[in-house]
Amino acid sequence: MAAVSAVSEVFDLSCSICNRRKEKRFCLAVHGRICPQCCGEQREVTLDCPPECPYLQQARQHEKPRTFEDLPASLVFPEIEVAEQFLHARETLIAGVLQTLGRLSRCDRDLHDREIIGAVANLATSYQTLVSSGLVYEEALPNPAQRTIIQTLRQILQEFREVEHQHLGHTTLRDAEILQTLVFTLRLANVQTSGRPRSRGFIDFLNARFAEPEPSPAAGPASRIILA
Repeated sequence: MAAVSAVSEVFDLSCSICNRRKEKRFCLAVHGRICPQCCGEQREVTLDCPPECPYLQQARQHEKPRTFEDLPASLVFPEIEVAEQFLHARETLIAGVLQTLGRLSRCDRDLHDREIIGAVANLATSYQTLVSSGLVYEEALPNPAQRTIIQTLRQILQEFREVEHQHLGHTTLRDAEILQTLVFTLRLANVQTSGRPRSRGFIDFLNARFAEPEPSPAAGPASRIILA
């Protein structure tokens, strides 16, 4: 009887996180077994949950979808109108910005939604100041990853104008339209993220919809911007 009890104790393992409750599921973030309570409480809070985690996928299916109306006004620039007509007219530009963010997230696996959201909000604020007053203002960000995001987005926007000029002989893209593009991106990001500190909901959304095909070894470098 004692031997059976000892064997039972060996297999009655505790959660890798709390070390109190019984483990019942394998966690890809800690590479160990944890209890359901820790999984629910620490998911995307202290745990860097990979997108392939079945428990993360299940949780997203049962979460109430976030909508624009649910978001605090301070996050989404409510005074900036982004009409459906604009989305159609500047679809190429918007897609280019979203593809760029997806590419950056694949290059830096440590990126989380909140870092991307913070960088896009910073750049949108800069363009809002430029559009409203003509002043060039940008708040310095201490996070090097966010500085890289802003620098890369500025480069993409400049390349878009250059390609427009090559094709049309002039550029039609106005600073106000860049602001609208950034605000739309920011709203989309805030809807897709869970809002938790380590959420990658928006990043997973980008990678699912804007995944880049693997380049052919025989192909030369592809242009990142295509004008319809």
